[in-house]
Amino acid sequence: MMQFTRAHRGLWYDAHDIVDNTYGARVERSVSAAVPGTPPGSAFIMSGVRLIQFTDPHLYGEEQGMLRGVATYRSLIDTVERAQARDWPVDAILLTGDVVQEDPGGYAMCRRALGHLGTPVYCLPGNHDVPEAMRRELTAPFKVGGTADLGAWRVIMLDSTIPGCASGRLSGQALAELNAALGSAPQRHALVCLHHHPVAMSSRWLDRVGLANSDEFFRVLDAHRNVRAVLWGHVHQSFDGLRRHVRLLATPSTCTQFLPRAEDFEIDTRPPAYRTLELRPDGSLQTEVVWVEPSASGLRPSACSAA
Repeated sequence: MMQFTRAHRGLWYDAHDIVDNTYGARVERSVSAAVPGTPPGSAFIMSGVRLIQFTDPHLYGEEQGMLRGVATYRSLIDTVERAQARDWPVDAILLTGDVVQEDPGGYAMCRRALGHLGTPVYCLPGNHDVPEAMRRELTAPFKVGGTADLGAWRVIMLDSTIPGCASGRLSGQALAELNAALGSAPQRHALVCLHHHPVAMSSRWLDRVGLANSDEFFRVLDAHRNVRAVLWGHVHQSFDGLRRHVRLLATPSTCTQFLPRAEDFEIDTRPPAYRTLELRPDGSLQTEVVWVEPSASGLRPSACSAA
């Protein structure tokens, strides 16, 4: 698996604000610079696109389903309500895998949580999903896999799952479809989404279950000048890196988190989270990770990390 350092602000960010936060972390809002190599002849009169990413909710077929001591449905609802209060309206939701914890009944709970929000929900499967049931149960406003053209951008949703395996791999067909999706819209900036991490997370146990053929994945991306960002779930933690002017982003779960840089499996104490993305017509993007935790007055963001 490829190794990358996290992005340095001087390389990518042209603006950021840092303030203190009651959770004990800093709030950082970062804006990516305009991207070199923007496709010529593009029409950039369109407005930006606002997205929310929810990932790894691990739902069960009943509200009381628990994972590592967390009621996953209630945790997702709390996270969605915080996002609605803070960041609505949005143009679409990205749901990047492990929607259920190997329980097909969880897709009905997903419909209940997200199906009434009045926005498209673009989904892809993770290693704990049941892909056939996912495609059968998540119909409009959900869309599983494929592409979505939003403003000046194309969002590409990939299936990196291997049946019965925690790690991931993009099939030859998936790589061919990625290549076609990028090549058929060279005038659009591309956000590529998948479940498994294509770069090392500096965590021994977690890096054993990442994307097995990341070299092939990046070979396809490198052949196209319109790729602006890669976004994934699976790792239950935040990551922000940079590779050849392409932003690399991972997002924490709406339930429990993994301890970063751990040698062996270990749960972190950080609360649920989601990511906001503003995709701008010039190919730059602004994004935050918003941490959410209960309080006496309801839910509040506990931190927004530079992401």
